[in-house]
Amino acid sequence: MEKTVEDPPTSAVLLDHCHFSQVIFNSVEKFYIPGGDVTCHYTFTQHFIPRRKDWIGIFRVGWKTTREYYTFMWVNLPIDLNNKSAKQQEVQFKAYYLPKDDEYYQFCYVDQDGVVRGASIPFQFRPENEEDILVVTTQGEVEEIEQHNKELCKENQELKDSCVSLQKQNSDMQAELQKKQEELETLRSINKKLELKVKEQEDYWETELLQLKEQNQKMSSENEKMGIRVDQLQAQLSTQEKEMEKLVQGDQDKTEQLEHLKKENDHLFLSLTEQRKDQKKLEQRVEEMKQNETTAMKKQQELMDENFDLSRRLSENKMICNVLQREKERLEGENDLLQRENNRLLSYMGLDFNSLPYQVPTSDEGGAEQNPGLVYGNPYSALHQEMPHLQSR
Repeated sequence: MEKTVEDPPTSAVLLDHCHFSQVIFNSVEKFYIPGGDVTCHYTFTQHFIPRRKDWIGIFRVGWKTTREYYTFMWVNLPIDLNNKSAKQQEVQFKAYYLPKDDEYYQFCYVDQDGVVRGASIPFQFRPENEEDILVVTTQGEVEEIEQHNKELCKENQELKDSCVSLQKQNSDMQAELQKKQEELETLRSINKKLELKVKEQEDYWETELLQLKEQNQKMSSENEKMGIRVDQLQAQLSTQEKEMEKLVQGDQDKTEQLEHLKKENDHLFLSLTEQRKDQKKLEQRVEEMKQNETTAMKKQQELMDENFDLSRRLSENKMICNVLQREKERLEGENDLLQRENNRLLSYMGLDFNSLPYQVPTSDEGGAEQNPGLVYGNPYSALHQEMPHLQSR
């Protein structure tokens, strides 16, 4: 970078805040041969007034702020701005301070506030080729390119806003999906606990039912035995009554024996009555066991219904989760499409996302590394893309 007493005034003003049409650069070559001085011709427009600390810098195409100049020269103030010849100015850059690579550069007129007032078409520092053709850009074309660049910047900003909105919507959908997944996990845990509880209850009821069945069978067997015993007693009683009648008829002396038999008969009758009462109690117990079994079956059915309802809700939540997942994938697809469209537009303007982070270029002799990234693109990138077409004509 050219050594001067003081650095020129710069600013962090971006391309979309600059006014490229107030200073017009004339006779800008497509390339300049390395090793020679370069003369820069420029013209002030009617309403532009230069100031003492205005300067002209050589910028690598893709610059983002006026701080990224490669080298610069102070502007010579004309004595009389009303004179037509005073509008035509020039500065000369020494070969020693010019870039040594074959990258594209451009002249930029920067006022003392650090604002760009004019920019030339891009050019290179390289040997001359026979195929090179001089292309002159008029002020109208520059204004048209500037307007097109502003429209592209506006469209790019709209796409960025839309991308941010879609990213926010995608984040909300992911949060909702996470919430649904947590609810699904909670329902699964509850369902597992209920299944274990139902299984334990079924095992308990099955054990109790087996015990009740065994008790019922045992009581039935005892009841059958009691019935047989009652029949035997009744048969025995009938036999004894007949024998008693025979004894009464046959021998009055056997009255005491008859009384004894009556007592025994009464005792047997009382025993039979008690056995019948026990039998009724057993029947009541069996009836209560049947009612308990019916109640247990109803409770088991209620638990099965509740388990079925939980399974249905689990299925519905799975469907909702799948729908949300598909919606998320759709939004991610749209986001990718918008990102690719944004990259396409940025590529159309000469932008490169990977070089967007700000890097301050150095100005030491030999040409330091330059930041190749564009924020809003080179306003003349479209012109470079059309140059081969103009040459073919």
